[in-house]
Order: sequence, then structure tokens, then C-alpha cells
Amino acid sequence: MKMQSLAQELSQNAYPGRGIVIGTSQDGTKAVTAYFIMGRSENSRNRVFVEEGEGIRTQAFDPSKLTDPSLIIYAPVRVLDKKTIVTNGDQTDTIYDGMKQGQTFEESLRCREFEPDAPNYTPRISGLMEVKRGTFQYAMSILKSNNGNPDSCNRYTFTYENAPAGEGHFIHTYMCDGNPLPSFEGEPTWVGIEGDIDTFTDMVWTNLNPDNKVSLFVRYIDIATGLYETRIVNKNK
Repeated sequence: MKMQSLAQELSQNAYPGRGIVIGTSQDGTKAVTAYFIMGRSENSRNRVFVEEGEGIRTQAFDPSKLTDPSLIIYAPVRVLDKKTIVTNGDQTDTIYDGMKQGQTFEESLRCREFEPDAPNYTPRISGLMEVKRGTFQYAMSILKSNNGNPDSCNRYTFTYENAPAGEGHFIHTYMCDGNPLPSFEGEPTWVGIEGDIDTFTDMVWTNLNPDNKVSLFVRYIDIATGLYETRIVNKNK
């Protein structure tokens, strides 16, 4: 497998949909994550990220234009002890509640499947980061329809231990734009992680399609101390 440029992965895809990046900073001291959302409809584009506790949630930018909140208003990021949960839907709460009750990341998602948005059947993508006692490991999950068949759900979990400095993985909901939208295929893409939090945030935001990008969240967590920095970028201001 060849490491890919995250900038190219983003810039060459007009509509990856929603995406999660997790990895280790270039200097090896930070656990890194990014989550972005895009939209084609007015309802999907009418959103911003706002901080909520140690995590974030989506919020309607103009409440008067909100037509259907079911799949667009949720908490993408929540923190449980030393674990940071990042997802593209309300399964954030499912993972949080399951792990609080002693389930694993994978077990907590057994009760969920892809989104009920026929004909796209958008995959549910999720990530879990654990920074503990100076170590960092992470996992990523995708729940998707069986090649567009809504009667069958395919479940994939990928785990990564001791990720080398400057490396990470990228998973997103759609391979490209289309009708219906084609679901992500394969394992998370191996990508490079470069720069400090501001450089990385600017790179991701700049390379997302300018018409379709909506919001971006980036967090750098110090692996030694657990302290973190967060950046949020919203197209709607």
C-alpha cells in the first residue's frame, strides 16, 4: 500500500460527503483527528459546528430554513474518560452509551446500521481515539449496505496501534458525487499528517470542494498529557 496525500484525496473528490481523519502528528507528540461535513441540498448546507462540553454538535445556521433535522443534527464528537469518539451521525451517542456500560467500540455499534436515506443508504462511519499513559491507539468503523442492498448490512472495524509519526487514516461516506451516491469502498486510506494544528486545519479546509464544504472540526491531543487544542471552521458565518 502506498501512502496517499490527504490534500490530493480531498481536492480530487468533489463530494466525499462526510469524512474522518485520525492519526499522529508529524512530530509524534499529538493524536490528530479531523471531521468534516459537506452538503448538496439547502437543508444539508444550513449547518454549523458548535462546541458542546468537550465535544461538538451540529446546529442549524438559520433555524427558519431547517426542514428535516433527523440525519443532520447530531453530536459528531463526544469524550468519555480518555476516549474521543468521532462519527458522522447520532451513533456517537450509541458508542458513548455502550462503552460507558462496558461494551467495546465494535459491540456498541451492533445495534446500528447504515442511514435510512434510500437510495443512497449512506454509510455510518465512526472513529475512536484513546490517549492513555503516554500511548495512542485508534479504531475506525464503517457500516454500509451490501452493495446498495438495504436488506443486508456489512460491518467493518479497523484498529491501529502505535501509529508512526506523521501517519494516519482517512475514511469518508462516498466515493464521489453521483445519483445515487456511491458508498465508500475498501479500507481507510493511509495518508500523511503534516504540520501543526493550524497548518493542518488550513490544508483540509482549503482542499475541500468550495461549493459543497460546510464545516470542519480538528483536534490535536497531546499524547503525554491528554491536553488538547481544537479548531472549528464554518462556511456559514
